[in-house]
Amino acid sequence: MTMTVSTTPIATDELIAIKGVSRVFPKANGDDLRVLEDVDLTIRSGEIVGLLGRSGSGKSTLLRIIAGLSSPSSGDALYRGKPISGPPKGLAMVFQSFALFPWLTVLQNVELGLEALGVDADERRSRALAAIDLIGLDGFENAYPKELSGGMRQRVGFARALVVHPEIMLMDEPFSALDVLTAETLRTDIIDLWVEGRLPMQSVLIVTHNIEEAVLMCDRILVFSSNPGRIASEIKVELPHPRNRLDPTFRKLVDSIYAHMTRRAEPKTTAETGIPGTGVGMVLNPVSTNEMAGLLEALAAEPFHGRADLPILADRLQMEADELFHLAETLQLIRFANLSEGDLLLTDAGKTFTGLGTDDRKKLFAQHLLTYVPIIELIRSVLDERPSHTAPSVRFRQQLEDYMSEDYADETLKAVVAWARYAELFAFDENADMFSLENPE
Repeated sequence: MTMTVSTTPIATDELIAIKGVSRVFPKANGDDLRVLEDVDLTIRSGEIVGLLGRSGSGKSTLLRIIAGLSSPSSGDALYRGKPISGPPKGLAMVFQSFALFPWLTVLQNVELGLEALGVDADERRSRALAAIDLIGLDGFENAYPKELSGGMRQRVGFARALVVHPEIMLMDEPFSALDVLTAETLRTDIIDLWVEGRLPMQSVLIVTHNIEEAVLMCDRILVFSSNPGRIASEIKVELPHPRNRLDPTFRKLVDSIYAHMTRRAEPKTTAETGIPGTGVGMVLNPVSTNEMAGLLEALAAEPFHGRADLPILADRLQMEADELFHLAETLQLIRFANLSEGDLLLTDAGKTFTGLGTDDRKKLFAQHLLTYVPIIELIRSVLDERPSHTAPSVRFRQQLEDYMSEDYADETLKAVVAWARYAELFAFDENADMFSLENPE
């Protein structure tokens, strides 16, 4: 059974136009949190476009605006020249989670979109079977989601999106919930079908934080910066399909994107501390101290000897780029490592740390936290000054929320608690929601 392609891509046909789009959300203190700022992009027929950026850079927010699930605070979002107000009929979406109805069979799940469009039963069945066959699930029409592997369930998600013959397929990190091998197989199958012209859509827009995935799949990559989300650069990928990850040109492009995404903007001096690019209002990622120590040890050992190319390090440690970025930037924050043009380098303090025993590691870590992480220095100072040597976390949470969203404040405090416990700087009672000094002098 084959699936009929409803349209022929035309490279000059503009489908989506995003013009000066910004998106803000209100914060608890009455200020606005700006997630997207002045974003411009176009999507034309015949191309796969990737939105590549760190977690929290606004990629998924932009995708929701394009899908008609959210509205811009300012600017214009257009589909075929008309404002997007509600989900456009020519778009279909594949989500990170499989989002299948467990009480429906594969065939019934795939038919749902057609049923909502009022397609009659015979055509629904015919088109659903064709989509199931195309995506590699022939023979599983009557299976229920619980009987399928994760990769097969995501194939059902693709079939459900394809069956409505969309002009644009929107993908929100569709492979991130799958194991490495399953994701690679599904990714390759989708690209093969696209290259062969067997997919019933004109364009694909994919959100990802996986650099190699973007280079492997996309014709254009829009790299997002964060806080607020902006398009920092546009990269054309002119490699023919199928693309070889080991090709020197492929590796060079991946390296250049790593370098771009780890390049720091010009620092701004914080009035509170005078420290360039830092301050009490800095968002912290709650990476574990064990992972920090493990990365430092890996960096110090063979074959890196204190300096590693990030793509090679990510591959060797089997880490996603976003996860590695969080770790590397935390080590840079506390001056145990430096990021430079896509490389991670141990500092003298980082080298010293790897050669110390457990207690001495904790002492060095504590010194660097107090020196380079202002929120931790602030909490410790307040605890030292108060006769009770205690302070409620809400006192610091409210201060953080003057600078960031509630979610980011929660993440920052999680990092503070975990790092301070390891360094034995102060304790935190979750039930009382209270910081304290365990052994006040």
